[in-house]
Amino acid sequence: MEHVFLNGQIAGAEAAQISITDSSFLYGIGLFETMRAVNGRVFRLADHLARLNASAKALSLCNRYTDDQITAAIEQLLQANELSEARLRLSLSNGPIQPDGKASSTLLITAVPFVPYPKEYYDKGVRVILTDFRQNPKDPFVGHKSTCYGPRLMALRDAHEKLAAEALWFTTENALAEGCVSSVFLVREGKLYTPPLDTPVLDGIARKAVLEIAAAEDIECLQQTLGIDDLLAAEEVFVTNVIMQVLPVVAVEAHTVGQGRPGTLTTRLMKCYDQALRQG
Repeated sequence: MEHVFLNGQIAGAEAAQISITDSSFLYGIGLFETMRAVNGRVFRLADHLARLNASAKALSLCNRYTDDQITAAIEQLLQANELSEARLRLSLSNGPIQPDGKASSTLLITAVPFVPYPKEYYDKGVRVILTDFRQNPKDPFVGHKSTCYGPRLMALRDAHEKLAAEALWFTTENALAEGCVSSVFLVREGKLYTPPLDTPVLDGIARKAVLEIAAAEDIECLQQTLGIDDLLAAEEVFVTNVIMQVLPVVAVEAHTVGQGRPGTLTTRLMKCYDQALRQG
């Protein structure tokens, strides 16, 4: 039986219940973190919790759990589900709406067996499309991993229907932003390029890992405003998140990226990232 952590307790998934007045259910106001456990340990858990806490503060969400309590809950949940390789999701909201308007918070953590992206995605690369949806820099939720995820899922579904793995977003000012569920990197003349956080984009955990790996490998990485011309002129493109890791992109719509196969620098970073993942 699958177990979950809900509001301080490990319980069977079928028995766990969330109030019908929960603020996330009624208004879509909440945060979530998707995490990867390897050998029983969550990759970069401290970064996930730091991002969660920063977003909770920015969006006035109540989190009554300390980092140590959440860490212990994750360990207990992995043990209860007998998992060492897992995909976890942490969801946080302001909980049931109280008569006095005060927040109480709901914290749900789930853990399921890890299922990777298809191996051929990494061997041959993937195609992405460009969504017509736009990322609004004035949106107070942009740059946060919010449960208000409908537009992202709609764009991703459109990508899948067009036999693409991801859809890339631009801002209302036509700056390259990110994927529906990923950060985006370009390679040109041996240098990495990625949109800066103030684009704004999500402070991706895998994004941060790639930046640190690039620095350790003496690969120059520039965080700067990018446009469609930069994307189409790139010799290599890849997208990242903690589940896909470093995923090579070989086509943008009908445009072929580079030689139409995973590039040298992308392949190098794929290997370095996997090594970092295994080392914890």
